[in-house]
Amino acid sequence: MVWFRLLGGVEAEDDGTPVELGYPRQRGVLGVLLVEAGRAVTVDRLLERVWGGNPPAKGRDTLYNYLSRLRAALAGSGVGVTRRSGGYRLDVPVDSVDLHRFRTLVDRARQGGDDHRSLELFESASLLWRGDPLPELDTPWAVELRAGLDEEHLAAELDRCDVALRLGRHAGLLPELAARADDHPLRERVAAQLVHALYLDGRQAEALAHYQRIRTRLVDDLGTDPGPALQRLHQRVLAADPALAAGPEPRAATPRPPVPRQLPSTQALFTGRVAELAELDRALAGAGPAGGATASGPVTGVISALGGAGGIGKTWLALAWAHRNADRFPDGQLFVDLRGFSPTGRPVEPADALRGFLAVLGVEQDRVPHDQQAQAALFRSLVAEKRMLVVLDNAATVDQVVPLLPGTASCAVLVTSRSRLHALVARFGARPLHLDVLADAEARAALESALGAERVAADGAAVTELIGLCGGFPLALGLIAARAAAEPHLPLEDSVAELRDLGLAALDHADDPAASIPAVLSWSLRRLTDRHRTAFALLGIAPGPDTGLPAVAALTGLPEGEARAVLRALVDASLLDRTPGGRYAMHDLVRAYAAMNAQALPEPVRRAALDRVVDFYLHTAFAADRLMDPHRELIPPSPPEPGARPLPLPDPDTAMAWLETEHAHLLAAQRTAADSGRHRGVWHLAWVLSAFHQRRGYDHDHQDVWRTALDSAVHLPDPDALIRVHRYLGEADSRLGRHAEAIRQMHRALDLAERHESTVQQAATHFELGWAWGQCADDRKALEHARHALHLYRAIGHPVWEAEALNQVGWFAARVGEFDTAREHCRAALALFRHHEDPAGEAATLDSLGLVDHLSGRHEQAVQHYRQARALFAAQGNTYEVANTLDGLGHPLAALGRFDQARQAWQEALALYREQGRNADVDRVRRQLGDLAAPS
Repeated sequence: MVWFRLLGGVEAEDDGTPVELGYPRQRGVLGVLLVEAGRAVTVDRLLERVWGGNPPAKGRDTLYNYLSRLRAALAGSGVGVTRRSGGYRLDVPVDSVDLHRFRTLVDRARQGGDDHRSLELFESASLLWRGDPLPELDTPWAVELRAGLDEEHLAAELDRCDVALRLGRHAGLLPELAARADDHPLRERVAAQLVHALYLDGRQAEALAHYQRIRTRLVDDLGTDPGPALQRLHQRVLAADPALAAGPEPRAATPRPPVPRQLPSTQALFTGRVAELAELDRALAGAGPAGGATASGPVTGVISALGGAGGIGKTWLALAWAHRNADRFPDGQLFVDLRGFSPTGRPVEPADALRGFLAVLGVEQDRVPHDQQAQAALFRSLVAEKRMLVVLDNAATVDQVVPLLPGTASCAVLVTSRSRLHALVARFGARPLHLDVLADAEARAALESALGAERVAADGAAVTELIGLCGGFPLALGLIAARAAAEPHLPLEDSVAELRDLGLAALDHADDPAASIPAVLSWSLRRLTDRHRTAFALLGIAPGPDTGLPAVAALTGLPEGEARAVLRALVDASLLDRTPGGRYAMHDLVRAYAAMNAQALPEPVRRAALDRVVDFYLHTAFAADRLMDPHRELIPPSPPEPGARPLPLPDPDTAMAWLETEHAHLLAAQRTAADSGRHRGVWHLAWVLSAFHQRRGYDHDHQDVWRTALDSAVHLPDPDALIRVHRYLGEADSRLGRHAEAIRQMHRALDLAERHESTVQQAATHFELGWAWGQCADDRKALEHARHALHLYRAIGHPVWEAEALNQVGWFAARVGEFDTAREHCRAALALFRHHEDPAGEAATLDSLGLVDHLSGRHEQAVQHYRQARALFAAQGNTYEVANTLDGLGHPLAALGRFDQARQAWQEALALYREQGRNADVDRVRRQLGDLAAPS
């Protein structure tokens, strides 16, 4: 491996063998590239840094010649000098360069935690420093670079000495500290370390004498006394304070310009955010396993990264916290808006921000280094040991932030960004804090702050709706509140009506883009690729309240790996939230903005995306339906669109769980299909959801999907589709207690089935009419339809359908008192269901046998049958029939005098009926419980 040195002269070594790098100026070219390792340096900048203002007549040719020779010298080492973006870059691991290795070691040492380890790291870093950096060049850039690096080196050496003093290494440090005190006679920290070391070495008198010497120099040369820290150390030495053995305390620097107070004013509408403010307090106090300070203790050097969508209130929170804690930072507060997401689209360069910081810290303009790294080094030196707060607002990238970070633990940093700055967390231990919308109570408090409590209380209903429409989005609340405050004579209902009618357009502010939701959100898109922007827009029209990765892959037409990367980019940009279970969601206002962007996409792109995602839901639901009920009539949908890629579902339990998770999205997919005129897809979604709805007791959803399907079925050439719609609508009405409408729908289905001579549909409709008449308490008519269905199913020759009809005949025969007939038919049905491995049919028939046994006085057998049925229904996730079976179970238990068990069964049934919204069943079971009396 090749190792490069800058600190003491530019050198290279390949596996221990020196590399010949040529003349000093040629080595200087390499030195510039090493300083910027991994980053391109333009030709003009190379010329300026290597020759200053006096390049040779053919400077570019000479530079190219040097670069060519360097390439040849490094050719065998695997290190390349490459042309990039109008400049040249040295492709080399940064830790193979002594300067960058020095910085890495120092940064690790400063993380603290173990003084012995920190000292080892500081000493390793110190060994890398062989002399002046880059002595081959004497240009202004090189001089400024050396000045900045000397400050870095000195700061690291002083940190090393602090650690060594804490570890009791004072005797070995004394010669070094004395020499450094001679070299820096006005540096109070240097003097403090020597005073401290002399005292620890038992030389109290010499320690006091050195304090007097530096005090005299400071008074004579600068006209000032030593700072508080050095004075405090002097008093402790005089008092022979034994606590001095614990090591030096932070030292004040030499006098500086007035303390910077750059924080902008706070936002008047800011309120709430109690949990977030508390989290920032905990970060400052170093709370948790890694910290040890109290809320009133020292600043711990924490970096907090506040993330969230545009307009969510990151800056408001950062400034509110900063102002509340300003007294914790007596050395000042620095603030810069990095404009990472601004209307101009041009983020602030770190070098420009650094120049602003250096100016406020007292550095004269002509003393500010031109090189960014040198500027950053000087900044870190100036704030070292100071207790300062640095607020970096609206950052675009980690690279924009890193040069602005202090190098010591005495400072705290707040960074706000729409991007989730993961590298800031990984590299610097930043504590991420992602902001969500305001809670309703916080939103109401914000409106009271802006409009007054009396006005908010007077329009309570309007305020509640306004909070709901804004969804807790601070910028939206602020915009509406500002308009309402400007028009105090108008009721708040007017603002609510405007927002309700216009939606996102009501939150647009053409005169002030910073107060416009669409404009603010648009700035987040500027840093994204076309693929990301297209995916964002499509997510705005995706069916359902949120989405999962497989659905996004279908929507975008991307492989799952690429879709995941797109989602990650949108999450990092705070345009999308990742929720538990691998789901992704948008705030309603962000989704509205995304949908607005979708309208700008070409219509074929939108249509293809929606077709793919609808097919994904339809075909996965079809597979789930087949797993749940493999004996159900097979009606496959049309082949899926390319890119839809339905999910593979391994078993019925997984199928049921997927349907439950995606239920809202499946309903939305049907509406999406209906809006685009995909009539067969609309019908098929109703069909594949029917068994699931029946098992879960989702009767209203069951009715809704078939009502939607009715509008599509009239456009389909298959008459069976329309027959099934009327039959299932009748079944839904029956389950909802709309018995007259149920009978009407089913007779409509029967008329169509007879007209088209469809025996299967006639049989199925008679079967459903049987249950419908049973709900009307006309068991005789129900039995008549059941027998008709059985006759037709036997003619068709379908054994499972025949078993269903046998069970139905048995049920209604028992209801009319024909117990032998009932038992015979149910047992025949049970044998068929078990032979064909149909657990759903088996459970239904066991439930029927429970009824037969109970009504015929065989209560013990009834209890056994009901319990078997309940277990099978529960195993299938059929909570609808579990409720019915528990209801039935209570009757034979009560007849046997087992009142506690009967009460328990009915209470469980009652809970399920309530959950399913089956009000008539709720009332009936409540009456049963009321009538139940234990024996005296």
